[in-house]
Amino acid sequence: MTARTPFLDLPPLSGVGGRVQLPGSKSISNRVLLLAALSDGTTEVRNLLESEDTRVMLDALRQLGCAVDAAEDGALRITGLGAHAPRVTQPLFLGNAGTAMRPLTAALALLGGAFELRGVARMHERPIKDLVDALRQLGCRIDYLGADGYPPLRIAHADGPPALRLDAPVQVRGDVSSQFLTALLMALPLAAATREVVIEVVGELISKPYVQITLELLARFGVHVERDGWQRFRIPAGSRYRSPGELLVEADASSASYFIAAGALTEPIAGQNGLQISGIHLDAIQGDIRFVDAARAMGARVEDTADGLLVTRGAWPLKAITLDCNHIPDAAMTLAAMALYADGPTLLTNIASWRVKETDRIAAMARELRKLGATAEEGADFLRITPPATPADWRAARIHTYDDHRIAMCLALAAFNPARLPVRIEDPGCVAKTFPTYFETLFGVVRAEPADIPVVCIDGPSASGKGTLAAQVAERLGYRLLDSGALYRLTALAAMQAGVAPVAENEARLAALAGALPARFVAGRVLLAGEDVTDRIRGEDVGMDASRVSQLPAVRQALVALQHDFARVPGLVADGRDMGTVIFPGAALKIYLTASAQCRAERRHKQLISQGISATIALLRADLEARDARDMQRSVAPLKPAQDALLLDNSGMTVDETVDQVLAWWQARRPFPSAQAV
Repeated sequence: MTARTPFLDLPPLSGVGGRVQLPGSKSISNRVLLLAALSDGTTEVRNLLESEDTRVMLDALRQLGCAVDAAEDGALRITGLGAHAPRVTQPLFLGNAGTAMRPLTAALALLGGAFELRGVARMHERPIKDLVDALRQLGCRIDYLGADGYPPLRIAHADGPPALRLDAPVQVRGDVSSQFLTALLMALPLAAATREVVIEVVGELISKPYVQITLELLARFGVHVERDGWQRFRIPAGSRYRSPGELLVEADASSASYFIAAGALTEPIAGQNGLQISGIHLDAIQGDIRFVDAARAMGARVEDTADGLLVTRGAWPLKAITLDCNHIPDAAMTLAAMALYADGPTLLTNIASWRVKETDRIAAMARELRKLGATAEEGADFLRITPPATPADWRAARIHTYDDHRIAMCLALAAFNPARLPVRIEDPGCVAKTFPTYFETLFGVVRAEPADIPVVCIDGPSASGKGTLAAQVAERLGYRLLDSGALYRLTALAAMQAGVAPVAENEARLAALAGALPARFVAGRVLLAGEDVTDRIRGEDVGMDASRVSQLPAVRQALVALQHDFARVPGLVADGRDMGTVIFPGAALKIYLTASAQCRAERRHKQLISQGISATIALLRADLEARDARDMQRSVAPLKPAQDALLLDNSGMTVDETVDQVLAWWQARRPFPSAQAV
């Protein structure tokens, strides 16, 4: 989803199937990046997560002096600092990435130097006091630049590494966030060259599986930490980071939870045997893989296959559960979404850490679940969800995401609701924090009933600006785009490439080419089999052949079917001359865009002049008027507004004003109330 997509309207979903390739684990990716930076040598990392969290970590490592190079095969090579001191002249900006802020604070405090670490406003509300207190015990000088206990921070060791006090164990609280312990475990091997270093956890350690990930990765980089239960950790004397050379990042288990849930919520699409989630297995080192146990308890069928996890629906409705979620704090949010489909109240406990994440997730999830028609009761460390009693109790809802990627991803599952109501996800681009292609991946494996897929039709005469309008509306809605006017030209080009002459004798072959055109329309560009052919299809030779193939009934019929096939999840914006009258007569919104012949001629003149093509406005106007007359008198699909189309004369409007008007009409037709009681 682009930054220009303020909301995404999901149609009701009715099936799932196919194969999902997940991104690399966020928890592993940022740990590996920092460990590689602290090691001697170069580490080649494969399947690294590409997201906002890893981007800010990589930017910080580059600022500190690490070499980061992309290999031709997609791997990333990180050359560690080794014996070199980190260098930086500007504040390190770490966004809202706790997996970057906390470990970097600890590592830089021990390495020595003067640094400022900052983030977005929400990061400055996420506690870091317990980590800073532990580092101050050691003798590190760290100052708060804002509120005490929270970033931004200044590390003040301009004269070199601090003299550390290691005679007594370093104590750190474990009951707020396991990231504080992880940060110390990753940093303190830097101080263990000549002596053992001991860390003691004060209080009950939460999110133990995330600490286990840290210990596993430390071992891969040559540091073997001994632990007594989960309260005492010993880093042996002589510990030193050594690059493992190559490291493959597991697929993200937290991201897998959304697709495990999707597979449990509906029957497989016809011809599919379930939803295959590749790159993740039950023996993954990530704690969130234990989400599988919870999903199975609710009724999901999950098999570990050679390619990954195969998920199908089992019990239906799902079974309500009561679960201590301390071991899967992130993936537990997906259980809250699954609880909407359970046979009774589901109780998730021991989730106090939700309140200090990207937002107060307990309060936020309770509020959004209520919008959907559920009853949600929250406490200091629990959430109880009672699903809507009947399909009639579900409500179409706009989900506020609080700039929290996990709320957007897990509550998109509400689109599987039995009431067949759409769901609006506000700020869908927030998923870029950990899974930038989440929605595209989801759309690739789900289906909706054709009648439920929203279509916006934009028809009108030549040079009215419908192509530009359609492209921008599609971008703003996050929907697919269909430029119907390009299809005959694409058919002609495909025929040229295949050596098929555009004559009646080849009608069947031409129709087969037309019906299977691998066409896409992206940001005003036309792609054929992934190749940008925008300029090529405007050539005179293609135009002449397009005129010939357009006269063949079988080609026209094939292209009608192809246009129908463009209507896929999440929705479609289609422009042409008969979209609302012939191709999509049941479209959710139909626009008939026009402008005066004089205005259209002036626009066309400006466009041609910018391309170095001479023309006169008078001749252009005459040509447009003649073309309008021909189009309106065609025996097949003549140019005219659909009976229920909204007329929009944009003669005196800018492109932005025209787009805003269409979006305003769209908003008025959606079933989402502007405000909802919670």
